[in-house]
Amino acid sequence: MDNRLDEASSPYLKQHADNPVAWQQWDEESLALAEERDVPIFLSIGYAACHWCHVMEDESFSDPDIAEQLNENFVPIKVDREERPDVDSVYMTVCQLVRGNGGWPLSVWLTPEGKPFHVGTYFPPEQKQGTPAFGQVLDGIAESWNDPEEREKMEDRAEQWTDAVSGELEDTPETPGEAPDAEFVDSAASAAVRGADREHGGWGRGQKFPQPGRVHLLLRAFDRTGRNEYREVATEALDAMVSGGLYDHVGGGFHRYCVDREWTVPHFEKMLYDNAEIPRALLAGYQLTGAERYADAVRGTFTFVQRELTHPDGGFYSTLDAESEDEDGEREEGVFYVWTPETVEKSIEDDTDAAIFRDRYGVTEAGNFENGTTVLTESASIEELAERHERTPGEIRDRLERARKQAFDARSERPRPPRDEKVLAGWNGLMISAFAEGALTLDSEYAAAAEDALTFCMDRLWDTEERRLNRRLKDDDVGIQGYLEDYAFLGRGALDTYQATGDVAFLEFALELGRVIRDAFYDDSEGTLYFTPVDGESLVARPQELTDTSTPSSSGVAVQLLTALAHVAPEEGFNEIAETVVETHASKLDSDPLSHASLALAADDRAVGALELTVAADHLPEQWRTSLSERYLPTRFLTIRPPAENGVEQWVETLGLEEVPPIWANREARDGEPTVYACRSFTCSPPQHEMDAALEWVEDL
Repeated sequence: MDNRLDEASSPYLKQHADNPVAWQQWDEESLALAEERDVPIFLSIGYAACHWCHVMEDESFSDPDIAEQLNENFVPIKVDREERPDVDSVYMTVCQLVRGNGGWPLSVWLTPEGKPFHVGTYFPPEQKQGTPAFGQVLDGIAESWNDPEEREKMEDRAEQWTDAVSGELEDTPETPGEAPDAEFVDSAASAAVRGADREHGGWGRGQKFPQPGRVHLLLRAFDRTGRNEYREVATEALDAMVSGGLYDHVGGGFHRYCVDREWTVPHFEKMLYDNAEIPRALLAGYQLTGAERYADAVRGTFTFVQRELTHPDGGFYSTLDAESEDEDGEREEGVFYVWTPETVEKSIEDDTDAAIFRDRYGVTEAGNFENGTTVLTESASIEELAERHERTPGEIRDRLERARKQAFDARSERPRPPRDEKVLAGWNGLMISAFAEGALTLDSEYAAAAEDALTFCMDRLWDTEERRLNRRLKDDDVGIQGYLEDYAFLGRGALDTYQATGDVAFLEFALELGRVIRDAFYDDSEGTLYFTPVDGESLVARPQELTDTSTPSSSGVAVQLLTALAHVAPEEGFNEIAETVVETHASKLDSDPLSHASLALAADDRAVGALELTVAADHLPEQWRTSLSERYLPTRFLTIRPPAENGVEQWVETLGLEEVPPIWANREARDGEPTVYACRSFTCSPPQHEMDAALEWVEDL
């Protein structure tokens, strides 16, 4: 066997192309090789920005002795979880079922048929804290495989685990439940309050992960009920994320999560999906509270994404690594982002500016991270700094911004974290939605970023003839059949971009993706959406994705998308599919709404009904955008149609609809001016020439 990873497009796989391990890719050739040699498969799953993946590579996969063990006794296969989330979902579920937890790198031993019989995550080179050494594990498994009696036990275990994971991922309830009503969001928000860390914000007493879906549930519940506790818990979480170490206070953008309860020290990788979903939660918080700091964090994040994660032709790259080189050329986690008093003083010209910067962000000799370095956090308020330095708050802000720019310029001279430059359809969809929301909430110019990225994905990843979405582009290599998250996330991004721009081409694309979801991912007999298409690769289980993980549930976003598309194409069955999926999984929503936050939000959309805003005009007037930006309207569906009926008829033909949908019918422009119709629950306002008037009419319903 030879190492085949130099053939791969994935940057993560290429990182292992020089290992002495004879890594194979996940394909039929590799599985056939295991069967031919009659040896187990060692499956290692990770991703380019994964810190412990790098550690295990350095410690074990670069070791010739370990490589010899793997090559002689196994078929070693490397998988990039970001390219193959289906493979990752199946075997991560095994890990969670068997061990009660999971993580990356994921290490799984399989029969040649792909059935798992041993599982773990990171293994050290020497036994440590109860975890056996990796070499010992390899020796033990190889010895047992070659013992007929032990091998039979392993194969029996593989059958049991395969049955368990199949039941966990594929099965649906025998009888559907009742879809949640409009009161459901109140109980979901109550659960979020009960589990909240009221001292430090967010959820949990250890590591702190962003939980955008929970924030959205809380904000909706506050808007619906007026219970201040819901708003408080939501803003405590948002405040912690924008003030602590999760946010990059010099360069903008969010890291993956924080390793401590106080939100001080992050795990430093920057993922595209976090820098999409956190801003969407912040935009909702900004509309509800008017807190300018939320808008500032969104602007900073968008600037970071456009500067560091944007393809020259418009799509978005995937990640920045947690590690970069230090002064000695050694790779270290976080070294690009941390500061000492000395590095601050060298970077910022004015001594007073430097002192204010140190005080604002808690830069001390002792530090809060490794080797006396400091992760920047907001450690003093503007008012406290003004009093301490005997300046006005306005002058403090000006000095901080000047200092930040100088710190940014100085930091830019440091060795940069590596960037994973693959473009993923689904993750791009999340970022496109964020920019589209930003265009309606903060600045209409953000629509250009959404349009450019969406056009990039339509041109490079969508096969019009085959009606197929490819998941990944790296350089000029396009491949991997799209999963539900790719269709759902990019479909929502297209729909949101249509709402921000009124361009019918984006609505047409959203409809096409919705139709493929209906035709390829929905199983009528089970009443559910599967993560893989009906003609996709057959694994030991066909997974569903109902829970929110680091990204939203693809089923939840798909239900939201189909519910919205049903307003435009009511005859195409989208509404019936969305309703069935919610009913099928009603028991999960009832028992654990927080783990299913995206599906819970989709169920709430359906329970309360959309606020339909139909605009008959050539484009959305800027003042109307301003009116929308100032209001929190979580179930808003903004649809822009041509002002005259002949234009609508052309759109109907373009979109492949049978007839003019009710949301556009008889809602033409009046008196030669842009006209808006606001409707909810089959009740509509009179034609209005001001958005404010239409929204005020709805508020009185």
